[in-house]
Amino acid sequence: MASAEGLRRSVKGLSEIEFRERFGTEEACRKALFDMRWREGLACPACGHRGLCALKTRQLFQCNRCKKQVRLTAGTVFQDTKLPLTAWFTAIYHLAQGKNGISSIELARRLGVKRQTAWLIKHKLMRAMGVREAAKPKLAGRVEVDDAYLGGERPGGKRGRGAAGKTPIVAAVETTAERRPRRLRLSVVKGFRKKEVERLAERDFAAGSNVVSDGLSCWPAVEKAGCQHFPMATGSGKRAASWAPFKWVNTCLGNIKTALAGASAPRFGLVGRWPKASALPPTMRWRRGHCTTCAGRW
Repeated sequence: MASAEGLRRSVKGLSEIEFRERFGTEEACRKALFDMRWREGLACPACGHRGLCALKTRQLFQCNRCKKQVRLTAGTVFQDTKLPLTAWFTAIYHLAQGKNGISSIELARRLGVKRQTAWLIKHKLMRAMGVREAAKPKLAGRVEVDDAYLGGERPGGKRGRGAAGKTPIVAAVETTAERRPRRLRLSVVKGFRKKEVERLAERDFAAGSNVVSDGLSCWPAVEKAGCQHFPMATGSGKRAASWAPFKWVNTCLGNIKTALAGASAPRFGLVGRWPKASALPPTMRWRRGHCTTCAGRW
């Protein structure tokens, strides 16, 4: 799983031409994966011996001492794949770099594979992102929070809160002392109730965090998790969305909805069926170097 994250960092900020020059061949992709997996050199996982030979016809490494065989892709998101690594690298590039998201149909077209194959690639990569996200420390310091609903329109349905087919989520953005975004965390909740917010705060916010929110009645529950709460009555409409104290969390939510729309998620019910996975690509694009879509740089 770590290899997928390492590759995401490797393609960060590359133009498509630069990406193809660097990772356009199978040999180049294998070398990049080898360097990321075994920075200190390859050692036998069974006996620790560093003398291994390459079995090129089978794409294996074999220990000269105990004859243990090791495959480059074993234990990674690429394990047992029949696709070339160039296809996987290209998928990582499009998932990590695209501002508006990418649907499985469009990914299949770009990779030259069936839609079902592209769907599986996409969700394997998002699962790898999720494993890494779960290991991240809690948000701390100043944290902007806001509530939102994700999901597509339904003919004849009502708008806003309580609409059928909508998934409630909480977006939380940790900012620096200079009010620059540092980390983002998205959480699917059952509803905007005090018990849900308290549970979320205990899981995602470090004690002593300064939580800035609007005037929704559920937010004071963060204080039960040891956080300080600073509510602000924002009202509604465009003026509320442009308030400076909520600049980054509102920008984040706007970009997530754009990304999901680009991936055709609401249309095909993606948010309702896999809400946590749906939110991951925008989350990962936000991490490291601020946000490719929000701070104007990667």
